[in-house]
Amino acid sequence: MQVYVPEHFRETRPEVLQRFLAQHPLATLAAMTPQGLSAHHLPLRAQLSGADSGVLRGHIARANTLWRELADGTPVLAIFTGPDAYVSPVWYPSRAQHGKVVPTWNYAAVHVDGTIRFIHEEAWLRQLVTELTDTYEAGRADRWRVSDAPADYIEAMLAAIVGFEITITRIVAKFKGSQNRPAADRAAVAAALRAEGRNADEVAQLAPPERAD
Repeated sequence: MQVYVPEHFRETRPEVLQRFLAQHPLATLAAMTPQGLSAHHLPLRAQLSGADSGVLRGHIARANTLWRELADGTPVLAIFTGPDAYVSPVWYPSRAQHGKVVPTWNYAAVHVDGTIRFIHEEAWLRQLVTELTDTYEAGRADRWRVSDAPADYIEAMLAAIVGFEITITRIVAKFKGSQNRPAADRAAVAAALRAEGRNADEVAQLAPPERAD
């Protein structure tokens, strides 16, 4: 799958990619099946080992026919999307200098190519759902754990899902954050986004500071 990424919008640092995938775990999983192109919205757990390597793990309902339609080793694409924002030309200080400005849309997205295999083992599924639950319940005052539910109920729920693991073959990350604009325009975009109530992580992805490297 090809995606247009000008070099000034490309992100390749593994630690940045890992943090992004952890912050925005809900992915669109796309695959070509015998019935045609298929897309599913699923939370995925990412473990990167490099800029183009690692694994994604997740699960689907057993009633979802995807696990029957794809053979192990089938190529798939997982698309993770982060914050996005309309950027008004009135934000740019350069507008007063020459007027040569137009609106745009800033956004952050990561495309992950890989090959999928499906997993039915109860122990593997239990570990996955426990990790997912512990991750997203962390920090809550009233925290829920898998062990809080009756054991037979959890066993029935695990029997109703199929796990999968995607071996990553390529990652293409596009953080379109005004990097093609002068430094003053980029700073002004960041300030405008903060004024609109965007948090620090969103601003860092939508109007990142100039990289030292």
